[in-house]
Amino acid sequence: MAGKIRARDIEEVKSRVNIADVVGEYVSLKNASVGSLKGLCPFHDEKSPSFNVRPMQGFYHCFGCGEGGDVYKFLQQMESISFYEAVEKLAARVGFELTYEDGGPAQDQGQRSRILEANTAAAAFYQSQLMTDEAIPGRDFLKGRGFDKAAADLFGVGFAPKGWSNLTDHLKKLGFTIEELVTAGLATKSDRGAYDKFRGRLIWPIRDAASQVIGFGARKLFDDDQGPKYLNSSDTLVYHKSSVLYGLDLAKKDISKQQRVVVVEGYTDVMACHLAGITTAVATCGTAFGDEHIRILNRMLSAEKDTPAEVIFTFDPDAAGQKAAMRAFNDSHKFSAQTFVAVGPDGLDPCDLRSQKGDEAVRLMIENKKPLFEFAIKQKIGKFDLATIEGRVGAARAAAPVVATIRDSAMRPAYIRELAGWVNLDGNEVAALVDAAGKETRADAVKDMRRDAPAPSEEQETQPESEFALPNLADPITRFERQVLEVLVQVPSSYSQEQLIRIVRDGFSAPAHNAILEAIGTSLVSHGSSDWLNVIGGSTPAELHSLLRSIAAQALPANNDADLIRYGQGVVARALVNALAHEKANLLAALRRTDVAEDPQESARIQRELVELETERRKLQGL
Repeated sequence: MAGKIRARDIEEVKSRVNIADVVGEYVSLKNASVGSLKGLCPFHDEKSPSFNVRPMQGFYHCFGCGEGGDVYKFLQQMESISFYEAVEKLAARVGFELTYEDGGPAQDQGQRSRILEANTAAAAFYQSQLMTDEAIPGRDFLKGRGFDKAAADLFGVGFAPKGWSNLTDHLKKLGFTIEELVTAGLATKSDRGAYDKFRGRLIWPIRDAASQVIGFGARKLFDDDQGPKYLNSSDTLVYHKSSVLYGLDLAKKDISKQQRVVVVEGYTDVMACHLAGITTAVATCGTAFGDEHIRILNRMLSAEKDTPAEVIFTFDPDAAGQKAAMRAFNDSHKFSAQTFVAVGPDGLDPCDLRSQKGDEAVRLMIENKKPLFEFAIKQKIGKFDLATIEGRVGAARAAAPVVATIRDSAMRPAYIRELAGWVNLDGNEVAALVDAAGKETRADAVKDMRRDAPAPSEEQETQPESEFALPNLADPITRFERQVLEVLVQVPSSYSQEQLIRIVRDGFSAPAHNAILEAIGTSLVSHGSSDWLNVIGGSTPAELHSLLRSIAAQALPANNDADLIRYGQGVVARALVNALAHEKANLLAALRRTDVAEDPQESARIQRELVELETERRKLQGL
């Protein structure tokens, strides 16, 4: 039977991990309110940060899409791994040895870890082979492109010997099975056992954001190699080429710091850029630049900086490069950044440019970038003969849809003027073409949405509504209830248990708010503990967990801990005044129902309580 990780080990690992450090490897975070960090949500496309991380409470929450949870759930979602794999990965990160109740990890739980271990051992083997005599063609290849041994060491470049099973035999001696090596994509099964996937090639290890080796890229060196020029790892449990960027492990910190990323076309281009001082360079791994790559970069780029973030593409001047550039333009609106194209002199890519003209030439190539809009427009009009009226009108009509996609209200008129100048037509005529193109694009989009919209399923049509309607925060009473809950959850040190009991007894008008308030009251025994939020969550209906997270993540108007306490005390005081007002109303109603002549003692008791309530109210309000 598969072993299970002990529950106390799971909690111990979580307590040792700072969720902000883990999230920060995927999302560019910056300080928000007291005890809170924010960034662009990695789970949906957005321009303004709505994704919040609370390190002290150990959770994240997005106000935009509602995603949230603890560090294990975040890792599961980001890397498509199981819960136990997330625990194992974080345990390894903090050096904690897990204990399994049935003696050992389950096969499926440990498979990912074994792949990573095999990849690490393979990377070390390949690197050790680079200085052998057999690898001379590989060293010559690197030398011819301006890379010395230090550069090869920095990027972990290695060499796969030409023999059929050099790596397989080496890893079997280290305790790996053929099945594990096949699963890791390092070997291929055969009638005689297995043979190495990469043979007689220069090898680049591909690392994830946490610097773990997840795959490899291999370049052909010998004429008798019948395979493609570049061969990459197949997709595995840890490697998905559509969501991997080579060089990200080295570039991620500078991308977040500089708010700039340079997207190049290959491994040697990444090396050349980094060695030339362009330390934000990355490349895809044998696949086109797509939506997953955009999401990865958007997590590190902020739309709120004073200076806009930049994404700079480099493309070859050939037809394939031009096609890739236009594909990048079509996706440019998905970036939380301004997009540019950098083309080297004489069409040289960064690697060739550095080897022929030096580091400074690479830096100048990037600095001489052109806006992607300008590049796309010129690509369109370059296909027409601008010496004729027909050609100029055709060029303007072809480029108009490009200009129509520009969302910046200041930039669009400027590009209309530029386009009019480039095709030598009246500006008003070009503006009319752009407006028409924009209307046609919007109409097509509406048609596509209607055509692609799925019909509601029978289950959706018959699903009962939740008993907890979303609270209407436009209502001042409901809005104040939300404020009170934010303080009760986030600042337990600003009120006493007695005050909490009084607020809970008074209750809230919104059913969802009241359910969470009752959960807080049920959790009274853990008031102020480090596990306060988790205890509350355990008593809160599952369908309200997202609302609870948003309450716990909401930024409060305070600059430091002292301000936070004062704010919390003020909100609690107002809540208590409201509770006292309700109690007073109930006592007055009771007094009206009481006959003084028949029950003078009850009447006197009620009046004493009214006096006590008034005294308490005046004290709370500082009167």
